Amino acid sequence: MAVAVDAAAYRELESGFTGELVRPTDASFERLRKVWNGSIDRHPALIARCAGADDIAAATQFARRTGLPIAVRGGGHSFPGLSVCDDGIVIDLAPMKGTTVDPEARTVRVQAGALLGELDRATQPFGLAVPSGIVTHTGVAGLTLGGGIGWVMRKHGLSIDQLSSVELITAEGERVIASEAENDDLFWGVRGGGGNFGIVTAFDFNLCEVGPTVVAGPIFWPIEQSPQVLRFYRDWIADAPDELMTIVMHRKAPPLPFVPPELHGKLIVGVVCCYTGPVEEGERVVRPIKDFGSPVLDLCVPKPFVDHQAMFDPSFPPGRWYYFRSCDVAELTDEVIDITVEHTRRIQSPLTSFPIWQLGGAVARVGDGETAFNGRGGGHTFNINAATETAEGFDVEREWVRDFWSALKPFHTSVYTNFLMEEGEERIRQAYGPEKYDRLKALKRKYDPGNLFRLNQNIPPD
Repeated sequence: MAVAVDAAAYRELESGFTGELVRPTDASFERLRKVWNGSIDRHPALIARCAGADDIAAATQFARRTGLPIAVRGGGHSFPGLSVCDDGIVIDLAPMKGTTVDPEARTVRVQAGALLGELDRATQPFGLAVPSGIVTHTGVAGLTLGGGIGWVMRKHGLSIDQLSSVELITAEGERVIASEAENDDLFWGVRGGGGNFGIVTAFDFNLCEVGPTVVAGPIFWPIEQSPQVLRFYRDWIADAPDELMTIVMHRKAPPLPFVPPELHGKLIVGVVCCYTGPVEEGERVVRPIKDFGSPVLDLCVPKPFVDHQAMFDPSFPPGRWYYFRSCDVAELTDEVIDITVEHTRRIQSPLTSFPIWQLGGAVARVGDGETAFNGRGGGHTFNINAATETAEGFDVEREWVRDFWSALKPFHTSVYTNFLMEEGEERIRQAYGPEKYDRLKALKRKYDPGNLFRLNQNIPPD
């Protein structure tokens, strides 16, 4: 192992561990230490691939005894790479993919290693879904603990808004249940407070009627039309029904078979729609945006919801170098639109693409104090992302992200914690607001006073 670890403690862990313990000398170590963001290159001392809650408890106790830092990995999609660490233990939940659907009760229990696509494939045969994200190889656990924004949130709320309970391993290695009826303070905290209070082993969700067919997909225009498209879009969504969710996307057109060759490599603006109501209604609702200006490509059609969920997968594959900065804004004012168009024109990498999420609807109707998640009153979430294939060109794209984010700073309201990089405690405090942040710190003192779970968007107990 890369660092000195108490041999007796390791033997004790090994003797009762039912999953797999992977050390740096093992053949699978290089593959298993890698995470989604290829710019992250960290080498843990041990990877504990857990088969169940008992393994998680044992690995947690082992870390306490040995002093090793803990990184918890669900899907490995943490933007700043917090699901892996140097010289510590990675508690890897990937083997824990059990999913049990009760279509009559409209509930699902899903273990913490499941990915969004795996959850969708279990629920969609019944025309049901959990509100979740937009890239299917994202982990259910990390997405949910940060809040969970996605394609059906305006109709059915965030992932946490359909969460009924969690099973969690505390810093003491104890298994607890958190729900409205049991440990309700902890249940409040895990709904937006991330992995600060323990390791969730299983989630119980209520299911919503979604699909299996939705009207969804992107409509694209050349970048020259972006100012007009964004202003029309702003007015069009002002009275949008909850069933309609949209994301604005700017990027260089990729060389894919369905993209006309003359567009390849040229900057474009797209409005990606997802209407979760009846198909006929959806076609009527999206017609105005489809008819606006001179679209160069229209892929907004009836399709299986599972296909739409996977639409962005090719744009965000594992292994690329990614860098993000994010912020919420109240509205797409003329100034915000002009800043967006100006900085879009500076994109150099053909892999860089950034979404602007529409908020509102059911998200905003949950009381702000009901969950730790903050920013329910926001208008849009900017997730400014740069991507390159390797380190080549990455510094340039990263500076582009920072400049863009800084230009928007006068309009920042809040920020979605799942979209934070490692930006420091004050930024996390801003993300939650002072009142919620103080409440979260008190909760941290109760459930993790030693800050064992600190490789996250950390809320220190002191």
